[in-house]
Amino acid sequence: MIITTTPALEGHRVQEYLGIVTGEAIIGANILKDFMAGIRDIVGGRSAAYEKALRSAREEALREMATEAQARNADAVIGVDLDYEVLGTGNGMLMVSVSGTAVRLE
Repeated sequence: MIITTTPALEGHRVQEYLGIVTGEAIIGANILKDFMAGIRDIVGGRSAAYEKALRSAREEALREMATEAQARNADAVIGVDLDYEVLGTGNGMLMVSVSGTAVRLE
């Protein structure tokens, strides 16, 4: 499955547009991660725990979108948009959502 943020694929022609496909993943931040991230914010550096969780959520959302596209017999998803949103009481959850257009290529 080809997944791209571009509106077209160079060297490929779209035969059929199969509709919008989406994927979402929501992750919660636990207290230990919050505490360690707070310390890193004070002393500088990157929060490896948050980066790993964010990467995992993004990959899950993309996988979910690709699964939906495959169910429609798509060869690719073009025009993909990734969005990140903080949710929940005290902003304790992070949602990653992706959407794009499933297409069949010639």
